[in-house]
Amino acid sequence: MFQYTIRRLLQLIPVLLGMTIIVFSIIRAIPGDPAQVILGQQATKEAVAALRDQLGLDNAWYIQYIDYLKGLLTGDLGSSLRTKTEVSSEIWPYLAATAELAIVAIIIAVVIGVNAGIISAWFQNSWFDYTAMILALIGVSVPIFWLGLMGQWTFGIQLDILPTTGRENIRNPVDSITNFYIIDTIMQGRFDQLGEVLKHIILPGIALATIPMAIIARMTRSSMLEVMRSDYIRTARAKGLKMFWVVYKHSLKNAIIPVLTVIGLQMGLLLGGAILTETIFGWPGIGRYIYEAINYRDYPVVQSGILVVATIFVTINLIVDLLYAAVDPRIKYN
Repeated sequence: MFQYTIRRLLQLIPVLLGMTIIVFSIIRAIPGDPAQVILGQQATKEAVAALRDQLGLDNAWYIQYIDYLKGLLTGDLGSSLRTKTEVSSEIWPYLAATAELAIVAIIIAVVIGVNAGIISAWFQNSWFDYTAMILALIGVSVPIFWLGLMGQWTFGIQLDILPTTGRENIRNPVDSITNFYIIDTIMQGRFDQLGEVLKHIILPGIALATIPMAIIARMTRSSMLEVMRSDYIRTARAKGLKMFWVVYKHSLKNAIIPVLTVIGLQMGLLLGGAILTETIFGWPGIGRYIYEAINYRDYPVVQSGILVVATIFVTINLIVDLLYAAVDPRIKYN
């Protein structure tokens, strides 16, 4: 296991290196001059030229890339062209906001999706099975922005029971410690703020969880149906074991591997693909942070932001691969 883990970690190096090359190339292909965007359209050519020289934008592209790699090797993600703040310190609150939203969304997706898939397989061709799979198909098909807007209109405007934007009550802001507001409010014993934070995360969390929930439910049902037709499951039922234990103890353990793969992929996608949800609900996450940096042609922020998200994505996939051996003893990493 240890050798396999080291080998996989080493394989991440060329993957992330290739990611830096792709992002570095694409961001510089976007029309627009960062210096002009920062100074505004009324800036003189002399001022723009001076700022370009100050930011190193007049250097050859390969020199800029080498400088960027040198910074990465020393843990320096660069400084924002717009705010002049180091990206490593500026990015964390946004990353924590997205991570908190993604974790809540994946918990909702896993709890509902896995159980819906299990029950659908247990009662195959029943009304619940048909209803769950139809809802799963709708969940995959419905655009997140439409679902988010409908949630805001229904629960925020018509029923007025949930807030529609932000992470907290601006009249009672959270004293941030970790930038994970749920953890911060619990650590400080501020359960009044905890209630507000949970209210703010419900709508975006459900909107973001819809597609992963549907995919997990369909995959769980498919995998469970295959396992439940096995001879050892028929033997367990013939011995008189209760159906609940047959399904959740014997069937689920052997059907969970492909489901774990889907969960890992969806978690990685949630971290990088929450920009629509963050925009609709005014959530100050990494997606909006990178999107705004693209508008300002803020090269260091875009490059480092995407690199951080990519690193988390491949790390999650590695963790999922290692979990295979923990879940299924038949899997050995030699």
